[in-house]
Amino acid sequence: MTKLRVAIVHDWLVNGGAERVVLELHRIYPDAPIFTSYCSSEWQERLDNKVVTGFLQKWPFSKFRRFLPVLRIWWFTHLNFDDYDLVISSSGAEAKGIKTGKQTLHINYCHSPTHYYWIRYDEYIKRPGFGRLDPIARFGLKLLVGPLRVWDYQAAKRPDIMIANSTHTQSMIKKFYRRDSVVIFPPVDIDRFRPNKDELRHGFVIAGRQTPYKRIDLAVLACSELSVPLVVIGNGPDHRKLEKLAGRSVTFLTNTTDDGVAEHFRTAQALIFPNMDDFGITPIEAMAAGTPVIAYHKGGALDYVIENKTGIFFDKQTVKSLVQALQSFNQNRFKPEILIEQAKRFSPQNFTKAIKELVDKSLAKE
Repeated sequence: MTKLRVAIVHDWLVNGGAERVVLELHRIYPDAPIFTSYCSSEWQERLDNKVVTGFLQKWPFSKFRRFLPVLRIWWFTHLNFDDYDLVISSSGAEAKGIKTGKQTLHINYCHSPTHYYWIRYDEYIKRPGFGRLDPIARFGLKLLVGPLRVWDYQAAKRPDIMIANSTHTQSMIKKFYRRDSVVIFPPVDIDRFRPNKDELRHGFVIAGRQTPYKRIDLAVLACSELSVPLVVIGNGPDHRKLEKLAGRSVTFLTNTTDDGVAEHFRTAQALIFPNMDDFGITPIEAMAAGTPVIAYHKGGALDYVIENKTGIFFDKQTVKSLVQALQSFNQNRFKPEILIEQAKRFSPQNFTKAIKELVDKSLAKE
């Protein structure tokens, strides 16, 4: 039997949950080259030097690479995949727009319809999240969003099969791209978050890149108002703003190790998840540590937060609504074993099994 020739494509490899999908795909297909517009040295090493980058890798002003969707489009659409039987694109931006011939099966793992064109356009215009470069980002997006939306919609028609990372993303694919998709939840490294039954739980925790749409400000303001302990893990363009908003009960940790994150998850009463995310890996990690989640009642959280079993919801993205949820929260309602079982649904093993089954079934139809 001829060995399957596979390639993996991703928008960019820097940090975040999307990169973890690529890592797991690499483990499934270790010989497959990974094409991306640019890649950090850390991810090149983690992916066993299988990453093939474009001209943006050598761009002299690295901070400006995020402003260049047109150049990413040009690079991705000029890649040649004629030598491959299967190409899996992992994308929430331009990588899904690669062109493949009839002999190549293209499966797209969609993290979301491109945020800055569709779902979060108004948020990006209001708060681009580039600090001093916000005016440039805002001007460029307003100028180009029309033709880029047209391109993005057409690019979403190119994959033979689309996978959504959550039921929320599935509905967004249907809304913006008018395509059906199958849901396969992303892989979460749950093993490093095992709970310690002897540890006492105290206060709340929130973790993630400190950008406007993450709404970390809601957690900071709500916990400050109630004078309850909150540990804020991470960094980003909103960091100084958040520090100014915080009361004495809020602690910021910007250089926490993976082990340190796991420790804070194990010892918190709950993780606060105030943003509307396409999926959200952090809440699953908290559940793996036996920790419930206080989540905004929209987006990917609906796939894993079960009211009063794995967490509770608040209905409005306001400080008042979150304050009410924090006041009603009772840690004794939640059983760690139920939380851990819920987290196991999102294991790398389940992801691998689902991807392999879909690939085998799809290739059998070719």
